[in-house]
Amino acid sequence: MNSLTVRVARWSARHPWRAIVGWLVFVVLCLGAGSAVGTNSAKTADYRVGEAGRAEALAAEAQLERRSAEQVLISSRSGGALDQDAARAAAKDLTDRMRRLPEVAGVADPLPSGDRRTLMVEVTLKGEERDAKDKVDALLAQTAAVQKGHPGLLLEETGSPSVSKGVDQQRSDDLALSEAITLPLTLLTLLVVFGSVTMAGVPLLLALSSIAAAVGLSMVVSHVSPDAGVGTNVILMIGLAVGVDYTLFYLKREREERARSGGRLSSEAVVELAAATSGRAVVVSGFAVVASTATLYLASDVIFSSLATGTIVVVLVAVASSLTALPALLVKLGRRAERRASRRAERGKPVRRVRGQGGGGRMWNALLRPAARHPLATLCVSVLALLALVLPLAGLKITEMSRDTHSREIPAMRVYDRLNEAFPEQRVTHQVVVRADASRSAEVTAALRQVARRAEADPLFTGASRIRTSADERTSTLELKVPYLGNSEEAYDSLDRLRDDFLPATAGRITGAEYGVSGDVARYADYPAHQNGKLPLVLGALLLVTFAMTVYAFRSVVLGLLGVALNLLSAAAALGLLVLVFQGTWAEGLLGFESTGSIGSRVPLFLFVILFGLSMDYQVFVVSRIREAALAGVPTRQAVLDGIRSSASVVTSAAVVMTTVFASFVFLHIIEMKQIGFVLAAAVLIDAFVVRVMVLPATMLLLGESSWWPSRAVRRALAGPEKSPSSRPAVDVR
Repeated sequence: MNSLTVRVARWSARHPWRAIVGWLVFVVLCLGAGSAVGTNSAKTADYRVGEAGRAEALAAEAQLERRSAEQVLISSRSGGALDQDAARAAAKDLTDRMRRLPEVAGVADPLPSGDRRTLMVEVTLKGEERDAKDKVDALLAQTAAVQKGHPGLLLEETGSPSVSKGVDQQRSDDLALSEAITLPLTLLTLLVVFGSVTMAGVPLLLALSSIAAAVGLSMVVSHVSPDAGVGTNVILMIGLAVGVDYTLFYLKREREERARSGGRLSSEAVVELAAATSGRAVVVSGFAVVASTATLYLASDVIFSSLATGTIVVVLVAVASSLTALPALLVKLGRRAERRASRRAERGKPVRRVRGQGGGGRMWNALLRPAARHPLATLCVSVLALLALVLPLAGLKITEMSRDTHSREIPAMRVYDRLNEAFPEQRVTHQVVVRADASRSAEVTAALRQVARRAEADPLFTGASRIRTSADERTSTLELKVPYLGNSEEAYDSLDRLRDDFLPATAGRITGAEYGVSGDVARYADYPAHQNGKLPLVLGALLLVTFAMTVYAFRSVVLGLLGVALNLLSAAAALGLLVLVFQGTWAEGLLGFESTGSIGSRVPLFLFVILFGLSMDYQVFVVSRIREAALAGVPTRQAVLDGIRSSASVVTSAAVVMTTVFASFVFLHIIEMKQIGFVLAAAVLIDAFVVRVMVLPATMLLLGESSWWPSRAVRRALAGPEKSPSSRPAVDVR
């Protein structure tokens, strides 16, 4: 009762108004600090990985990097033949307007399509590639102005900046929809659990305040670890899930202790008891999520780092809220309930007792019956069922979700499709970059011309090539066009042709030359390769961290190994289910997506890391109750069954809340977010209702007292003759 968790809760319980006001001030300060410093968004250089990243860095140093561009298509509004004179007049008007904009670096000459039905004007923007989407509004305004002056024509604009802007807007709309779905369902779930609007509102309000504080803090932290634009997404998703769950764990234990005391303990004492048990479980579980998520930094990827930062910040804030504001709120609510009970007693009315809801119910007794009566058979059947879900994982295909996979509800994407149809030679551009000593500039140029000649004779390439050389003559670039979509096999084959055949036979023979190929296709190829290279390091660290946290929490090497094995099995089963659903086409209509035949490259690693952390919620909470009973001298078999029954309702409620939050992301348009939402929702259900109810109790029942090895405390408690099966830990609540 003298742990930090209890001391903090004790202070909050004795000074509730100070704690509540202090928490609100903290939230406001976090938001204020974040607003003051703003968000430090990741730059183009932060995304560079692999050969494509090295080639882009070489080009950028020589100021030869490819710049963001917008394409404006001019066609007949009727869809028929294009009036060439009118189209050229509109193109001239557009060109003049665009060149006057400070955001524009240059405007290319109008380019007619092969069938002469479309005229394209390409506008190149100044500055950072990642900042281009913030400048595109000025270009769209000029396109709209020219459209107004030429009503007989149709002017449409697309390009990476306008597509990125459309994706951001769609993500914002999707998050609003997700919140509209999640918040009412979460509140409804909590109403069912507690039967009280006030008690149901506490977890939700604390979770929302934690999210608000985390958003502000993440803006501050972004100046140390740049934000890749996904931080807010993960804060909302993880923050609501763990924020409600941590509060739920605490609340349920407080109600259980209050019901058990029968009104003999004060609200402060009840809160201290909850802090000593569930409060400790929340802290351990929170730090397990933080430690697990921190392994994402080992991936050396700005997006994973941004995901890790958002998750860590919101989890730490949620833990802080459950240790400070929550005890204060519980004391205030408890005192109000005590006053109400006192008034009812004075009037001679019966006093309503708080239901503990700690003993499980018929459903959980039925679910536990197979493990209790036939642990070996239950373990075998459950593991075989999970392994059956793992089987589709053998066909896992990971790809980088490219621009071609974005939703066609984005207007710029529909124009992008028409651009690809009218100008197939503009679909993909490879940039070959070669750097050598300035004295070898002529050799480099000759080598690049040889590459261009080989490309001209190869059907994988098309169109004219362009060679540029830096002012210091140390770096040269060659741009080659490919008439295939960026996610096509032909586009990847053209990249392999350059890297494996053309360049080694030309630039590769120049002494001291550095060379590489960049461009969208190169990025799509190099990112999964980079991630696969980091995967063993991240997973190894993840397994080690999970093992260490479990051993620390329960002082048991056996439970540490069991926790790692169960988390691996749960994650692999969920990922197999993801492959089964999203790599095929049978669920497209059901879940509203168009299958790419693959899984987003970031999904598997993110799943493993986040799920390992979130699984600790159930692992810590359930096994803590089992260990608590064992430390009281209850035989291991009975401790396992009682521990799971006593945590049954809270685990059910927590799983439903998490599933609701994650499942709401299935309604999003962005395919990777849809996959992440689906797989996390599936993983939580598998973990809560199969792993923790079937596999965990069956395994611990088979292991018996060996489950606690080498914990001396449990062995002493089990051997102590003074303990009785009905005893419970003695806790000083003075």
